Amino acid sequence: MVEIGPGTGMLTAALLACGANVTALEIDPQMVEILHARRDLESAELVAADALRFDYERFEDRPWRVAGNLPYNIATPLLLDFIERPRGPESLVVMVQKDVADRFVAKPNSAAYGSLSVAVQFAMEVERLFTLGPDAFYPRPKVHSTVVRLRRRARPAVDVRDVGMFVKVVRAAFAYRRKTLANSLSLALGVERTRVQHALRALALQMEIRGEQLSLEDFAALADELGTEGI
Repeated sequence: MVEIGPGTGMLTAALLACGANVTALEIDPQMVEILHARRDLESAELVAADALRFDYERFEDRPWRVAGNLPYNIATPLLLDFIERPRGPESLVVMVQKDVADRFVAKPNSAAYGSLSVAVQFAMEVERLFTLGPDAFYPRPKVHSTVVRLRRRARPAVDVRDVGMFVKVVRAAFAYRRKTLANSLSLALGVERTRVQHALRALALQMEIRGEQLSLEDFAALADELGTEGI
């Protein structure tokens, strides 16, 4: 079990009490020294490390999990790294900013729907556990926080020929949110717009459609079609 973020001592103690083998990451070296002095944490591996730069490959020879109150400024890139790892964690229970949790479960044609929504739903099953208001914390933040559980799917939500191509197309589709899908893909992928239009036409998708209107199934089909176009 990998534990990350503020509240390291409390969560680490709870995980140890459940019998977990815990590696706890804390970016503040002074806090790590304080935690080392606690006898109830003696069996945990306490590491002073930046969670974005830590070498998680050391855990990937066996099933592993992640838990933590993620610092909000790194939550999205850190979660995407975990999700996109071929041997990433089998589950994550994390606290994130509520609007990030909203993006995890967002549906097409909603303001919250974007590349994060597609990436998470492609690889993980998402469950909201509970939401906490600012009054639950000190110092008091300006946002609400949500605890979510992400479980890795036995197989992705949709079949694709090339996962790398799928990821590239999804990111490109939302790179220019105010532009049509054809324009956004053309600009982000560096290909002629006519080639993208040919792929859209083959899938019976409207030329003026935007990325936020596509479902996971649409993105899978589009990535496969663009792959056949040699993009």
